[in-house]
Parts: sequence; C-alpha cells; structure tokens
Amino acid sequence: MSWLIQEKKNAWREPTGKKKEVVQRDTPELFRESYPYSEPPRVRFDHKTVPMDPPEQIYITSTTFRDGQQARPPYTVEQTVELFKLEHKLSGPKGIIRKTEFFLYSEKDREAVRKCQELGVEFPKVTGWIRANPSDFKLVQGMGLKETGMLTSISDYHIYKKFKKTRQQVIDDFLKVVDAALADGLEIRCHFEDITRADFYGCVVPFAQILMERSKEAKIPITIRICDTMGYGVPYPGAALPRSVPKLVYGLHHDAGVPKEQLEWHGHNDFYKVLINASTAWLYGCMYANGTLLGYGERTGNTPLESLVFEYAGLRGTLDGMDTTAIHEIVDYFESEIGEDIPGNKPFVGENFNTTRAGIHADGLIKNEEIYNIFDTTKILKHPPGISITDKSGLAGVAYWISAYLGDKLGEVGKKDPRVHKVAQWVQDQYDAGRTTAISKKEMMEIVKKEF
Repeated sequence: MSWLIQEKKNAWREPTGKKKEVVQRDTPELFRESYPYSEPPRVRFDHKTVPMDPPEQIYITSTTFRDGQQARPPYTVEQTVELFKLEHKLSGPKGIIRKTEFFLYSEKDREAVRKCQELGVEFPKVTGWIRANPSDFKLVQGMGLKETGMLTSISDYHIYKKFKKTRQQVIDDFLKVVDAALADGLEIRCHFEDITRADFYGCVVPFAQILMERSKEAKIPITIRICDTMGYGVPYPGAALPRSVPKLVYGLHHDAGVPKEQLEWHGHNDFYKVLINASTAWLYGCMYANGTLLGYGERTGNTPLESLVFEYAGLRGTLDGMDTTAIHEIVDYFESEIGEDIPGNKPFVGENFNTTRAGIHADGLIKNEEIYNIFDTTKILKHPPGISITDKSGLAGVAYWISAYLGDKLGEVGKKDPRVHKVAQWVQDQYDAGRTTAISKKEMMEIVKKEF
C-alpha cells in the first residue's frame, strides 16, 4: 500500500449529528491535492472506512428527458411519449423505475409533460427540473407538478467562480426558492451539483442540515440528489473525501440527518465508474439511483437505466416484475424511429453484445449455450447469442453460424461435416488475400447455398 496517496488532512470525521455551520472562506477550496487540473485527478486515501448500510428497498429514477437530452438532439414530443411508455413497461407493476424528470423551459417541453401526464400511469412519476430562481418555480406551478428537482450547486468551483458569491450568499438564494416551493406544498429534490469537489463538512453538511430542518417543519420531504457532475466519485473503501462515494452517502445520512428515502445518486461516466458508483451509493444508504435510457447524457453520459435494472436484480436477487423485454423494444425504437446508431458492443443493447467471433467460444455455444452466454438473453432480452464470422471463427464458428441461421432448413450441422470444411476454407482464403472485415450475412448465405 506504500504507493497509495495518503490524505494529509483529517478530512473524515465520525458522524456526530451535531449542527454544523457553513464555513466562510475568502478563497475557494479547490482541493488541488486531488484536482491539480494540469494532471489527471488523484485518488487520495485516509484509510478510514464506513459500513455498508443499504435501505430496505432501492429504486431507479430516470433523467432521460432532462440530462439525457443534453448531449444529443432533443426528442420530439411523440418520441418522448413513446419512450416514457417504454420506461413504464420496463418499470413493471411495482414501479421500480420510480420517477422521471423533464425540462419545462420550452412549449415543446411542457407539451411532452402534459402528454405523459395524460397517460395516467403512477410510475414513473412525472417530475420537473428547474434552476433555483423564482421565475423557474412559476413553470412548475403552471404545470401542476407535485415534485421538482432544483439545481443547488454546492462546490466552491461553482459558488466562487461561477456565481461570484460566498457560500452563505448562495445558500440564502437557494433557500428563498426552497421556501417558496414548500409554501406551495411542493416536494423538492435539491441537486447538489459537483459534490465530489465540494467542502463536505464546511458546506455540504450544513446546507443539508438546514434543508432537513425545513423539511421537518413543512412536513414535506426534501430529497438530496448527490450529483457526481464530473464523474470524480470513487467506490474504494478507505478513499478520502470529497471523492469517496461511501463517505458522501454515509455522512449525509448519519451526520446531516437525511433519511435514506430522501437520498438519490446521480453520476457521470467521465472515468468509467458510472455504474459501480451508483451501485455503491445504493449499498451505503441511498434509496435512489438515477440514470438514462442507453446512458445518453452530458459529455460521457449518465448511468444507463438498463444497467441499473440488471444491477438491481443482482443485488436484490429478483427483477421484482421489471419487464426486461422492453429493453429490446427500446433499442428498436432508438434505431428505427430516432435513427440512433447504437455501438454494437454496448452491454445488453448493442447488436453484438452477445456475439462471438472466436471459434473456441462458438464450439462452447454449440455444446451448451450457457458456457459463453451471460444469461438466457433470448428469454430475458429477446436477443439470442450470435456468431460473427472472421478468420478466428474456425470450423466450430462456421458450423454454429449455419445451424443458427439455417437450422430450420438444414438441421443441426456439425463441424465435421465436409461442407462446413469447404465454407471454412473459403472464409480463410478471404483473410489470406488480405481481408480485414467480418464476413457479412449475405456473403455467408451465398457460400452456404453454394456448398449445401
């Protein structure tokens, strides 16, 4: 462990539940030891751990129609409604996909919200998203929504460098809109933007404690959305704040007094940790994990909803009624109606996610599909395992391909069949002549027709 970067400051304090005061500073806390900017960010360790403390129930929430539209062309009203219907189908009868949020700024945004409301489904619950200013709050009132997210940026990068204010001034501004929303009987989600670069005990916890006081007085829940806006969060035990996902969740619950059912994780994939961070948040006390269909979102994207579905099943031991065949329909809709080109190797949704090119794998598939398939993808995702023919496919790969595509006409074809040998030799000849691309289905059909 000698090569691990040791945290010099005693950043983590055992939660006490005592009231914290906002720490005022003349200059921003930018955590340059972790974020030098001129170099990749560093993971620092204080070697202090917190226990896993998951809620009794966990849920998924969607930002497909908010963050999910910030890195792609916006959806039409019709597309939004159809995708919302598919989220509802995927959610299942227990409403595991609990909420979905919408922009409210344009008339098109508001029309999409109205159309989704008219469907009359309980889950996902239709919610809004606004900036923390009074004019935006009027949009929520006008739509008759019962809940809205509210942007409450919490790091000094935003407070000092974007807003050009002090911590207390920014918090006071946020609270004006929070109080107005509570007075109107509205449930609020405060989106703690950029929390993985924020002063946890100097700003995050004091603000969260104030919000919990307001929530108790109004008898209206205020959810804290823990926003890993830049994807800096890490799941490692013993990692130091502000990057430690376990300590962020555990501290908000045990020190700021935020109930587990009022904690939600929202991550980005800048450092390839978007799913493991969401799972870690669940395990350490967060009831909700937020994501988008196919992971579309700002920059590198958000946690894919479909990955959260299978992570939920793995952690809970059940799908709890979620209809995973809807994922197949979602993929079809994105490709055929929206014109999206989904990467072929994208887990669960790519055309080739369960397609093998290796002959040794194909040989295993012939003998027993379970050897080289992650689960029954035909039953669960309507996507049977496949084989793509290259110079690595060998006799087993060719035989499996023929049986998979033409088994109804030719019956099961084995790798000892002399006709298979001829097809495999033709394939090899292609690559000996300098070919670098996979053999297409059309080409395979032609050569199989010739030899069979």
